[in-house]
Amino acid sequence: MTSFPLRRRALATACAAGLLGAFLGACSSTPVDRFYTLSGGPTVAPPAGGAAPLYFEMRPVTVPAQLRRPQMVVSTGEGTIDLEEHHRWAGPLAEEIGNSLSLGIAARVGGVDVYRSAAPDGSTLYRIGADVQRFESRPGSHALIDVVWSVRRLDGGQIGGQMQTCRSVFQEPVGMGHDALVAGHRAALDKLSATIVLAVRAQQEGQVGGAAPACPAG
Repeated sequence: MTSFPLRRRALATACAAGLLGAFLGACSSTPVDRFYTLSGGPTVAPPAGGAAPLYFEMRPVTVPAQLRRPQMVVSTGEGTIDLEEHHRWAGPLAEEIGNSLSLGIAARVGGVDVYRSAAPDGSTLYRIGADVQRFESRPGSHALIDVVWSVRRLDGGQIGGQMQTCRSVFQEPVGMGHDALVAGHRAALDKLSATIVLAVRAQQEGQVGGAAPACPAG
């Protein structure tokens, strides 16, 4: 026959085990933070025949105030958004976009981004700016970027041509999930970098004169 003290100890042990199980269950269900980046893409190809690289400056990108936060901002309806607390950008979104554009442009022109360093004395460089008007993430629908961007050629540090300012909107269809949204934005930024390169090439080849330059399609 089990004594009362033994039964009491057994009950206490069972309760403690139950509380520990509940505690561990709560810990195991805590969401894990995931971090995403927009950078990446093709490796920069060296200039052919040992030619000098094309130098450019990718100026700091600006984004709307509601996007200046680490969490992903997801559109849930007309005029409504959700902050995805456990799905965050690896760095400030403006820097993620700027890095993506810098890498995409460099890869296409065999170029060097000298914004944080310096181009050789007397060289030609292209100053590039980007102001993001919209950066929309709608799961199961689309990833959209709407950007006003500019390119200006500088010869030996002096302005060598007219400022070219354009606006591009790219929308990519996406499936459900955050990975799909990030892939959509990366694809849109890749198209944007290709469009900016068209403007750089036009100025490089002297196709932009005194008249207002035409913007590439995009």
